Amino acid sequence: MLSSRDLLAKLVAFNTVSRESNLALIEFIHDYLNDLGVASELDYNVERSKANLFATIGPTDRGGVVLSGHTDVVPVAGQAWAVEPFQLTEHDGKLYGRGTADMKGYIACVLAAVPGFLAQPLRVPVHLAFSYDEEVGCLGVRSLLSALESRPNKPIACIIGEPTELKPVLGHKGKLAMRCQVQGAACHSAYAPLGVNAIEYAARLIGKLGEIGEQLAQPELHDQRFDPPYSTVQTGVIQGGRALNIVPAECQFDFEIRALPDFDAQQVVNQLAGYAESQLLPSMRQRSDASAIAFQPLSAYPGLATDPQSEVAELLALISGSREFGTVAFGTEGGLFNQSGIPTVVCGPGSMEQGHKPDEFVSQEQLDGCDAMLVRLMEWLQRGF
Repeated sequence: MLSSRDLLAKLVAFNTVSRESNLALIEFIHDYLNDLGVASELDYNVERSKANLFATIGPTDRGGVVLSGHTDVVPVAGQAWAVEPFQLTEHDGKLYGRGTADMKGYIACVLAAVPGFLAQPLRVPVHLAFSYDEEVGCLGVRSLLSALESRPNKPIACIIGEPTELKPVLGHKGKLAMRCQVQGAACHSAYAPLGVNAIEYAARLIGKLGEIGEQLAQPELHDQRFDPPYSTVQTGVIQGGRALNIVPAECQFDFEIRALPDFDAQQVVNQLAGYAESQLLPSMRQRSDASAIAFQPLSAYPGLATDPQSEVAELLALISGSREFGTVAFGTEGGLFNQSGIPTVVCGPGSMEQGHKPDEFVSQEQLDGCDAMLVRLMEWLQRGF
């Protein structure tokens, strides 16, 4: 029987940066489960270069509890690592390697718990759901959730194992990432008034985003469960211009909205598009009919706000040993599970303070705590709600 630490060493050794395939890792998990007598289903992307995995332990005539995690990790390029990122290194009770915290540590604990789940007379089944491409917009899990929609016995709850230091989390903000493309008209900079400077108009749009962000930060819109306690807007990337003596004809910028769960982020895009249509395009088109401002969605996922009085919250309080429910600043696949009708919470080993950084780590103590949490879940699965 492999421990969670042993399994973590095997999982970290797979380079599953989002731009790479995760199939080698998924096939390892498939074989591991198969050797234990657990059948699993693989759900491939169109190119068949990546896959989700779904498996059930226990009775199949009723809905169960999903233990969910993503298999992809963020890149290590450009980061100064003191250890080999795709090899587990232990020092002073800390286990270093890419994905140890986010979130192969949780997956390792879940896999280590499988023999224990098999040994119990489970009244409620446990499902394992491991996805791809979470780090680039929660993409892979969507097809897995679509497949679950057609099942006669839908899962009754989901525990996303993102790193929360094993603290029970019921909510996070949603995200909408957008690209704005501004088309102006080029000319020699000596005749600048005759052209349409795409960078300058993009700057006005970015300024408008700043104003919208200030409106969203008004105290009456605050939700103190979150940090910061309001929806935020920020521009992260801008590109435009070819030379200083050419009025730029093109400019594009990427922006995102981190929205409180009850706020529709599309409202920000609509407000910005309305400003572009009424305030900017008329003057742009006086000098060039080809002027345009277009908006393109890049990625999105919904927020999560699970009721603290719900059954899944009660379950999380029981197995985590705490009713001090909180929220996290980062996003998860939890909003998508919840949106599909599967009540969802978040709780896992490690801290996002170490995630996405060089020398990422999870402590052995956190792995041990997660192992113990899953044992308590086993006991609950013998009783059920």
